Amino acid sequence: MRRVTIHDVAEAAGVSLATVDRVLNGRPGVRNNTIEKVKRAAETLNYKPDVFAAGLAKKRLYRFHFLLPNGPNAFMEDLTREALSHAETMSGERMHVHVEPIDAFDGHRVAGTLAIIERAICDGVAVVAPAFPEVRAAIDRLQDRGVPVVTLVSDHPSSTRQHFVGIDNMAAGRTAGRLLGRFLPKEPAKVALIAGSLGLRDHAERFAGCREVIEADFPHLQLLKVREGRDDNARNADLVRGLLQDYPDLAGLYNIGAGNRGTISALQETGRAQEVVFVGHELTPYTRDALRDGVLDAVIAQDPGHEIRSAIRVLKALCDGAEIIDGQERIGIDVFLKDNLPAISDSDENRQ
Repeated sequence: MRRVTIHDVAEAAGVSLATVDRVLNGRPGVRNNTIEKVKRAAETLNYKPDVFAAGLAKKRLYRFHFLLPNGPNAFMEDLTREALSHAETMSGERMHVHVEPIDAFDGHRVAGTLAIIERAICDGVAVVAPAFPEVRAAIDRLQDRGVPVVTLVSDHPSSTRQHFVGIDNMAAGRTAGRLLGRFLPKEPAKVALIAGSLGLRDHAERFAGCREVIEADFPHLQLLKVREGRDDNARNADLVRGLLQDYPDLAGLYNIGAGNRGTISALQETGRAQEVVFVGHELTPYTRDALRDGVLDAVIAQDPGHEIRSAIRVLKALCDGAEIIDGQERIGIDVFLKDNLPAISDSDENRQ
């Protein structure tokens, strides 16, 4: 369906393009009855202004920095891939997206990276921000320098960041707890939990949500102490091997963060993959295969492409002083079983 343009509004209202432009941008010099005529035509045609075209008309260059974790985290690799893809496609729209790799477990380095960003070279920052005091202070100082900051995936609400783009991680953790409780037998059983780090707010919130549901609705399940694997595949594999050795009767496993490849391999090599109910996060080529093979029972996922697009729209709106449309920027929580896996994309096929 063809997009409704300002030309269509002008034709429907029987006025010039210049008049429509003045009305839509609230500029003076137009009679009240003409204003009503233009607004009525725009409403009838369901005209929506193109915010990116407006930016082009103003000849403004938007320079956004995305600070994304590096390392063998498949979801963060997807997030980085989406950001780099948008960096290419948006260069012709006077929008420059720069992707800076960070170590999300090193609060001092993240703070240091934020500290050297200046308004002269950057109009907005999206960052996966670990919940450390030095990171909060660096975000606050960047805001004070006039650079709007959006937190991505993991929030830092105690800072002065402008907006958070990501799922409700408490709800995601509650979903994991509900799945474990429904999948496991109604008898006493042990459930292991592995996080990247509870110093990451998204991981801490997921753990809190899971614990809340288990304690309230499935008190027969015993949650073991959280192990931290720093989202590293080798560390997670070692942790799982140790858990299976220490708890031969282990019935459930919730991997709160990344490092799923290591968790999957440890379950397979010990022969326990079909016995332990395993719930994890993010749909990647590895978790997709594990769902098909019955190693993973459920995956709680978020859309990295939606998050990157949302962060760009939000940063641009903050630069322009425009409204942020909450419904458009709300990131949904998906739950995948082996039975409802979406069709694989060409890009995912190439990564197998």
